[in-house]
Amino acid sequence: MEKVQTNSRPNYALPIAIMFALFFMIAFVTGYQNPLGSVIEAKSGNNAVMSQLPTLANFLAYLCMGLPAGMILQKRGYRISSMLAVTVGFVGVFISYLSGYITNNDTTAIIVYVIGAFISGFAMCMLNTIVNPMLNSLGRDDKQGNQLVQFGGTCNSLGATLAPTVVGLLMGNQATNIADANPVFYLAMGIFVLAFVVLYFSKLPESPTLGQKQEKIAFSGAFKYSNFTLGVIAIFMYMGIEIGVSNFTLQYLTKGVEVGGLGVQMSVAGAIVGVYWLLMLVGRFIGGLVGGKISSRAMLAAVASLLVILLLLAIFLPKDIIVSVPGFSSGANGFEFISTQVPISILMLILCGLGTSVMWGAIFNLSVSGLGKYTQVASGIFMVMVVGGGIWPVVQGAIANAADYVTSFWLVVVCAAYQLFYALIGSRTKNNA
Repeated sequence: MEKVQTNSRPNYALPIAIMFALFFMIAFVTGYQNPLGSVIEAKSGNNAVMSQLPTLANFLAYLCMGLPAGMILQKRGYRISSMLAVTVGFVGVFISYLSGYITNNDTTAIIVYVIGAFISGFAMCMLNTIVNPMLNSLGRDDKQGNQLVQFGGTCNSLGATLAPTVVGLLMGNQATNIADANPVFYLAMGIFVLAFVVLYFSKLPESPTLGQKQEKIAFSGAFKYSNFTLGVIAIFMYMGIEIGVSNFTLQYLTKGVEVGGLGVQMSVAGAIVGVYWLLMLVGRFIGGLVGGKISSRAMLAAVASLLVILLLLAIFLPKDIIVSVPGFSSGANGFEFISTQVPISILMLILCGLGTSVMWGAIFNLSVSGLGKYTQVASGIFMVMVVGGGIWPVVQGAIANAADYVTSFWLVVVCAAYQLFYALIGSRTKNNA
């Protein structure tokens, strides 16, 4: 959507608010797959790989839907594409909800649930494809467009922060069946219905080129730039950091000591992991404020270094060093502030949220630098690479099965080290044509 400079600029407050809400919804609906993974793991004999199936299905959808989502947006526009996305999301959650009523065969129930998570992933991919360019286009100029995207990311982090806490509270501490998560499904389906109604009655501004034929740009052209090629790898590996730290911190907390965990109640563990996402929110907000003064390369190098240090401390610090970490739980008087005693390694993992917060934006900025006409196709390829958020946790789960949860974080260290390499060396713009 082109920014048209006029004397009487339309009031875009409602469209901006809608996009912020969709940003929140993307993170919340994606985030509830993590706590549900613990139920799937319990029904499959405490297999850590199986706990990541819902997340894998959710992110695998990006691999299939990334490029088609862009085509739908170009042909149908923001409003119709958004309504289609939330409809698909409702169907996906409803299928996952139905899996809870398959009580005679755990394998069938898991398969149906995973199918629902996969379809929900289609919706999340479509919404991600919509909200970023939409917010960017609603700014008065490029700087305000970028600012809106940054604040949209803050809303995204808020949804991710609340998801594990709210889901943990709704499921309770004794959740062993998918049906125990029915309150979560009701909430998610209600959010989709509300979003559809708001979108139906709203008038979202559309691009003036809607429906017109666009110049066909070969995807291969973007890969002539080494900073983009290495950046694609960086964003793929980044997803392993963001999701891996969150998912396996929760698994490490909730699993019993007999399988290498700490045996913390789900509601409490969800509250602790929620702090990780809260720190991402804080980091993104700060990143938006200082982004105009600090280069993306310096920002990425700094947070990548921080992540490597925190992860190594989480792995090597003695587990008998106990610290208090904050969170929120549900008590007799509603939400209550709690402080939980856990090994210091958990604190190190939670603090990783500060490092992951600004990585996506920094990697994207460095990767598309100098691409010119290939920038749009590069954005589509980036959306496909979000599939890393499903693949890397499965690999990490296999490591956890073969060794233990703490050892599995070595995979995350490798992913973080690559980000440091990319910031210092790989992001230097180079056209290999």
